[in-house]
Amino acid sequence: MKRFFYKLLHLCVLAFFPLIGFTQSLDQAKKWYNEGLFEEAKPAFEKLVKQSPNNSSYSLWYGVCCYETGDLATAEKYLLLARSRKVTDASRHLAEMYTSMYRYKEAVAMWEDYIDQLVKKKENTDDYQSRLEKVEKLNRMKDRAEDVQVIDSMVVSKDKILSAYFLSEDCGILQMDRDFIQSPDLSQSTVYINPKGDRAFYARPGPDGRYTLYTQTKLLDVWTDEKALFPADTEDNNYPFVMGDGVTLYFASKGNGSIGGYDLFITRYNTNSNAYLAPEQLSMPFNSTANDYLMVVDEIKGLGWFVSDRFQPEGFVCVYLFIPNDSRRQLDGDESDEMLSARAALTSIRDSWRTGSDYDELILLAKTDIEHTNKQEVHDFEFFINDRTVYYSLADFRSSEAKSFFERVISLKQQVNTMEVNLDEKRQSYTHGDQAVKIQMRPVILQAETELKALLSQIGEWEKRTRNSENIYLRN
Repeated sequence: MKRFFYKLLHLCVLAFFPLIGFTQSLDQAKKWYNEGLFEEAKPAFEKLVKQSPNNSSYSLWYGVCCYETGDLATAEKYLLLARSRKVTDASRHLAEMYTSMYRYKEAVAMWEDYIDQLVKKKENTDDYQSRLEKVEKLNRMKDRAEDVQVIDSMVVSKDKILSAYFLSEDCGILQMDRDFIQSPDLSQSTVYINPKGDRAFYARPGPDGRYTLYTQTKLLDVWTDEKALFPADTEDNNYPFVMGDGVTLYFASKGNGSIGGYDLFITRYNTNSNAYLAPEQLSMPFNSTANDYLMVVDEIKGLGWFVSDRFQPEGFVCVYLFIPNDSRRQLDGDESDEMLSARAALTSIRDSWRTGSDYDELILLAKTDIEHTNKQEVHDFEFFINDRTVYYSLADFRSSEAKSFFERVISLKQQVNTMEVNLDEKRQSYTHGDQAVKIQMRPVILQAETELKALLSQIGEWEKRTRNSENIYLRN
């Protein structure tokens, strides 16, 4: 009997030790997981899901480890498995993963599912409602992504962003802020100086670390009269660049509806109000959930570039070279969602190339430092006064009254551009919304269309007044 008892005890001990090892392995994997050491935890959870394929928690933890280490296909498989087994957090992780993959429609569905589960548990959903709204905005931006040819890219350290391509001298000067402000402590921004060399645009940090945009004029070789470009704006604004017309400003902002870090915006100076218009956010692929900044357009070379830290390790950025397109043509909606996502994300610049195109000369031109060019003069606008007279700038007007009338025309056209962008967003919301959203948006869209029609009518009337006033002056 004693012999039998010892034999039974021995068998129990043999069975118990593997259980101890299993528990220790699980505890260590969970410890790594909670500390964010997903690379270390991944092999352990991989072993556990193979040992216990029906364990929903193991599927969730392994799926998250795969997502955090870049194995997205495996991550999706196991997170979907966990979701099918009613693991609440699976929908949240899937939403985050689909967002990173530009699969915004699926991300929206996952956030909605996750929020529904929290509502049933009577838990607060405010933070996740905000994330859902952000993904819905990302989806609208992706649907309006621009069909732009990105012909080259160069990865550089963040403090070398001006080394990738050269701006033509006739377009102005770009330099780092530490060189302009003469402070070795600054290196987080750039300064733009106009072609005449008498006006500078730059950003300077305040006590809270947020950057504010300023401009200065040069008098007798001294920079003076510093003014904030957006006096009432408290957002973090940086990296200014001004087009040849002197009124169009590109800049980067962490506010103004940014979708992540710095986003690129455009605005124009209103000569009537002596202030800039409300900024317009650029579309994808110029903007992303990473930091996107320093939009430069070289009108002499017919090229532009911008900087982004998407897909880059800490301390490095990618400078993308593209061919500007005034029409801002959107991507073909007939393309697959996978291709649209790739184009919007800029996962491969080759996807944007035109068949049979050779960009070698343009790439070489972008890297060439051109001091002077014989490029034909760039006109601000083209306005017919009569059959024999065409004006191309405000300086052409002889009548001060006619000039003021046409400044009104310019202001109205800028308002029309802003209104058309806003109206397009409203129409997108209507198209993708449910019945309640459609009912809500219909009168809003009709009102916006009425206001736009009225503005267009005003433009025609002010153009007529301009011609009459200038022609009367010329005849006299």
